[in-house]
Amino acid sequence: MLSLSVLDQSVAVSGRTEDASIRETLALAQHCEALGYHRFWLSEHHSHPGIVGSAPEVLMAAIAATTQRIRIGSAGVMLPHYSALKVAEQFRVLEALAPGRIDLGVGRAPGSDMRTARLLRADPHQAAEHFPIQVRELQAWVSGAELPEGHPGRGVTANPTGPTTPELWMLGSSDYGAQLAAHYGLPYAFAYFITDGQGADQALDLYRRMYRPSATHPKPQATVCVWALAADTEAGAWHHFSGRERWKIDRNKGALGPLLSPAEVALRPYSAAEQFESDKLRRTALVGSGKQVADKLRALADTLEVEELVVITWAHDPAARRRSYELLAKEFF
Repeated sequence: MLSLSVLDQSVAVSGRTEDASIRETLALAQHCEALGYHRFWLSEHHSHPGIVGSAPEVLMAAIAATTQRIRIGSAGVMLPHYSALKVAEQFRVLEALAPGRIDLGVGRAPGSDMRTARLLRADPHQAAEHFPIQVRELQAWVSGAELPEGHPGRGVTANPTGPTTPELWMLGSSDYGAQLAAHYGLPYAFAYFITDGQGADQALDLYRRMYRPSATHPKPQATVCVWALAADTEAGAWHHFSGRERWKIDRNKGALGPLLSPAEVALRPYSAAEQFESDKLRRTALVGSGKQVADKLRALADTLEVEELVVITWAHDPAARRRSYELLAKEFF
C-alpha cells in the first residue's frame, strides 16, 4: 500500500504577513495528522521572499507539542551552514519531546543565495565539499555510535540520549545525494518537485544499485517529494494552481515574491512566451480532482518503484490547501 506524507514550506502569500504562514504550517500539521498522513516535513530557506520557513527545528518543536502520532521531520536541514554536533543536539532534544517520531533530513544546498549562505556559516571556510564528513559525524552523534579513533569528536556525546533516535535521511535532487545515501546506508528522498522529475529515475536506480546496508537500514528506502493539488472539481484545481504557476514563471525570470491569489494572477495576462511555459507546466502538473491526482500519484509511484510519496501543495487560500489534502486522504486512507 502506498504511504502518503506531507512537505510544507511556510509559503508567503500576498495580502497576509509572513508570520501568518508559520502559524498556518502549524495548523496544517495538526490537520494532516487527523487525516492519517504518515509524516509532516518542513523545509529550510533563508532570505527568501516567497518561502519563509527558515528554522525547521524550531517549528518541529511546536508541532511535536501539538500532535501525538504523525512523524515530524526536516526536509531539510542545510548541513553545511551548521555544526554537525549542534544539529545532533537539536534533534536529540526533539526526539525527547516526540520519541520515535523525528526525521532528520539533511541536504547540502544553500537554501538561499550564496551571499546569505556565507553569512549563515560561522566558519567562512566551511563549504559544501565537507558535507560527506559532516554527514558521517551527524550519523554517529544522532545514533550514539562512537567516532573513529583520532577524530577530535571521539568521546563527545550529543545529549539528551534516550531509547529512541531520530531517523536520518539524505535529501537530494541529483546523483550526488543518491550516492552519498547509498554509501552511508541511509534512506533517500528525491526532490522531484524541484527538477520537475528530471533525473529521478537515474538517481533512484543509482541509489539502489550502490546501496551499502547499515545496521538501522539493511535495505534501501526511498521516497520522492512531489508537488500536487486536488480540488472538488478539475476546474477548481486549475483555478487554485494559477498562483503557483505564475510564481514559477516569474521565478524562472529571476523575479521572486509571495504567492499571488488567482484574482491577482488574472490581472497579469501571459505574454506569448509565458503562455508557452504555462502550457508546458500544465502538461505534467499533478492537478485535478481527488481521484485524478490520486491516479497520477499511484502511476508515478509504480514507475519509480517507491512505497511512499511526500506531497507538497501551495494555494493562496489555506482552505483550498487543506481541502486538497483531505481529498487525497479519502483516496489513500
